[in-house]
Amino acid sequence: MSRRLILCLALLAAAGAPALPAQQPPPAKAPAQPVFEPYKAEKDMEVGRFYMKKGDYDAAIDRFQDALKWRPNFAVPYLMIGEAYEKKGEKKEAIAAYQKYLEILPAGEDAPKARSRIAKLQKDLDRAAKRRSG
Repeated sequence: MSRRLILCLALLAAAGAPALPAQQPPPAKAPAQPVFEPYKAEKDMEVGRFYMKKGDYDAAIDRFQDALKWRPNFAVPYLMIGEAYEKKGEKKEAIAAYQKYLEILPAGEDAPKARSRIAKLQKDLDRAAKRRSG
């Protein structure tokens, strides 16, 4: 080592300063960003529609949810999920899916249909609640 470097290190040690910088903790992992894959989302939608036609609503819901993984703010899968839940008789879940569609596309082409379905399903739920309590 050169005399200057030895002298600097000696002065730092004498002054009480650490010779090496303090170790920093490893940076926290950044939250995973949603992956945007519109082609994969469309393929999942296509397969989901196939399952809807076959009457396999659970499989259709799974594929529509997969489409949302590839394209998170894609409104159409929520509309299809609502239809699948409605066909299964799961009215609360259908309402939630239709509402999510409306959050994303309040003036979308199918917004009137979604609002109409929500109103009908809510009316059915209210009637059922009255029968239980009455």
